[in-house]
Formats: sequence, structure tokens, C-alpha cells
Amino acid sequence: MKREHAAILSALDAAGGKIIERWIDETEVKEAGARRAMDAEANGIVEALRQALAAQADPASFRGPEWSDLRHVLESLSGSRAARGQSAADTSLFILALKKPLFTALQQDLGADPASLIEAIWATTTLVDQIAQYTVSTFQQAREDIIKRQQEELLELSTPVIKLWEGVLAVPMIGVLDSNRTQIVMETLLQKIAETESGLAIIDITGVPTVDTLVAQHLLKTVSAIRLMGADCIISGIRPQIAQTIVHLGIDLQGITTKATLADALSMALQKNGWRITREG
Repeated sequence: MKREHAAILSALDAAGGKIIERWIDETEVKEAGARRAMDAEANGIVEALRQALAAQADPASFRGPEWSDLRHVLESLSGSRAARGQSAADTSLFILALKKPLFTALQQDLGADPASLIEAIWATTTLVDQIAQYTVSTFQQAREDIIKRQQEELLELSTPVIKLWEGVLAVPMIGVLDSNRTQIVMETLLQKIAETESGLAIIDITGVPTVDTLVAQHLLKTVSAIRLMGADCIISGIRPQIAQTIVHLGIDLQGITTKATLADALSMALQKNGWRITREG
């Protein structure tokens, strides 16, 4: 083990609790609950750092197996803070706040040897910077994972399959229709058709702002999949602007029943299923 790394380990062994206390004080957080959470985070980081240095892990190979425990602690910290809505900057500043308490501990141990103190301070700076950099990168990945999961959940929520009548399902489409959303709609709708044994599905595109060739292809694929399940399909929400666009683009919707409104589509679906609705009185 290098002399400067041994000095850091010695400081952690001798004054680990005091270093953690000063570390949290450096963040200037006063709220008791937040300080307890930081104390748990700081203890985990200091213990994993101490174990890595005791195993003579080289900070130059921070991605190596010797640092795996510390990396796992940092990943957990990043994930929990990202889930709580904290920022990458705040998380990085929390890690960097470890420097001053370590510098103070090293100064107390090596104050009589300026050369060794400078080496230890430089090694501490390099090591803490690496920890902070890794924390930021894992934080960004955790945030991206959360955003991706939320987008998927929003997609599922924005494409509900509604049972309008016995044997009649409807999917109201709102917003842009892309490949990912089409796949979710198709999977959800086909699953619902199989579960309810419905014979007719209505795809309502009233909330779709524009229909181009790509959107039309997505709709045709969905209709084809529905027919393969033995069900029929009606597309509703064909507004005048959309009808003109479809004609201008030369999109062939022949063989597919279309209606201007969802009410018209439901009326046709009921007729196809042999239902007649009359007004009482």
C-alpha cells in the first residue's frame, strides 16, 4: 500500500466517527430527519472506503473488483436520491464535502511532516473526486431509468382499453402515435380481446393531432393483428382534415370501417352485434 493511502486509512480508523460528524456538518443541513439519512449514507461510504483501502485497493483502478462494495454503496445512494427527486449537483456536493473532514484528520496526523501531508491530501482529493464522479454518472443513469419507467407507465395509462358494451372494446388514442406506443396498444388490446372474447374493437383517433403515412401504417398493423385474433375493427375520429390528409397521401384504408365519431362507431358496433337501442316513451 502506498504511504498516502495508508495515511487515509489510518485517519479513517482513528477518527471515522468524527470525520462523519464533520462531513454532515459541512453540508449545513439542519433538519433532523435529513441528517439521520445522511449519517446512514456517510457511514456506508466510509466503511466501504475503509475496507477497500484495507484490502490495498488501488484508486487508479476504481472500476476494479476491489472497489465493488463501495461502488454498490454509491449506486444505492444515487438511486435513492434520484427517486426522492434530489439533483445530481446536490449528490455530488455531498460527496465532495468529505474532503475537508479528511484534510483536517490528515493534518492532525501528519502536521509534522509537510511532504507526507501534501501527498496524502493530493491522494484524498483524487480519490474523493473519483467517488463523486462515479456517483454523478450512476445518479444520471438512475434518473434516466426512472424517467423511462415513468414514460412506459404513462404510455400504458394513456392507452386504456375500455369495454363499451358486451363484445365491444374501445381504445381512445390521445397524442402522437409512434412505434413504441403502437406496440403497447396492440399488446394491451389483443390481450383484452382474448380475455373478454370480444368480437369488435374500436380505435378512436379523435385525440391524435395528425395522421401521416407512418401513423397510418401503425393503425393498419394494429387492425391486421386484431383480425388475426378473429375480431373486427372500426376506426373512429376521422375528422375532415384527417380525411383530406389520408387522401392526399394516398393511404389505402379500404376494407377498414371508419366513422367520424366514437358515437357513430359504437352505434355501428351494436348493429353488427345484433343490438337495437330504442328510446323509452
